[in-house]
Amino acid sequence: MAKPATDTVTAAYIPKSSVKKMTQIRIIKKYWIFYFMMLPAVVLLILNNYIPMFGIMIAFKNINYADGILGSPWSGLRNFEYLFKTSDAWIITRNTLLYNSGFIILNLIFPISFAIMLNEIRSRFLAKLHQTVMFLPYFLSMVVISYLVFGFMSDEHGYLNSSLLPALGMESIQWYFTQEVWPYVLPIVNTWKSMGYFTVIYMAAIIGIDDEYYEAATIDGASKWKQMTSITVPLIMPVITIMTLLQIGKIFNADFGLFFQVPRESGVLFPVTNVIDTYVYRTFLTVGDIGLSSAAGLLQSVIGFTLVFLSNWVVRRINKENALF
Repeated sequence: MAKPATDTVTAAYIPKSSVKKMTQIRIIKKYWIFYFMMLPAVVLLILNNYIPMFGIMIAFKNINYADGILGSPWSGLRNFEYLFKTSDAWIITRNTLLYNSGFIILNLIFPISFAIMLNEIRSRFLAKLHQTVMFLPYFLSMVVISYLVFGFMSDEHGYLNSSLLPALGMESIQWYFTQEVWPYVLPIVNTWKSMGYFTVIYMAAIIGIDDEYYEAATIDGASKWKQMTSITVPLIMPVITIMTLLQIGKIFNADFGLFFQVPRESGVLFPVTNVIDTYVYRTFLTVGDIGLSSAAGLLQSVIGFTLVFLSNWVVRRINKENALF
């Protein structure tokens, strides 16, 4: 039966905003059980992520414990000026950016390479075994890893000084007093610890690729290298982009455990191991001003947030399908 003309005319005069609101209400009524299931996660998100943002004001205050956060006087941008006026500002900023840039590159090259190699292992038992062995360091705390590194690089009883270097006819090295080696040691330790995590993610993406692509390439006579460059890498590019963007967002946040625990607080190494996080921590221990620490944390978050949006904008300009949002 045809719809009455009066209903059509009446619907034409209903504002679009009202129609949209009615549609949303219908959707909520239809899928209310899913919204109810989502409620605990939303509450946890608000309690854990949004309510603590009230503490942002600490970065703009001269905290007085007697008056509390709300009663303390405002200090404007003085806490931020401290980070830039200090004599070590250039060193800690340089170290943070260069180390994290290197980490992004290494966590891109090695995990993808190992994921492709593991995918080529025909024995699933061996593939799972290698995957488990690589993933194990990710669960170790930096305290444990610092002792493992110390076991290798200890001046007296470390494996390098007691066994390897004498076997090569070389003199022992005081590793914790030699600045030149640590720009290489820290990236190696970070890559070793996190490579398993990224490898699992990239391997999951590779497993999701349809085998028909490789079968067709094999029939056409494509080599393994050609299959990797023409099929594997292009098809997992969206995952690679997402993981890279997430790491770029943390480029101003250093791994505190890595830069604090592994060098074992050697003051000689501060010029090459001191980053924003460790510098703020040591300053807080000396000065005891939480406003300075909050300012540093807020600055890192704002810069990371901005970099994610800029990077995503660049990716969207190149290929919308690979963009994070």
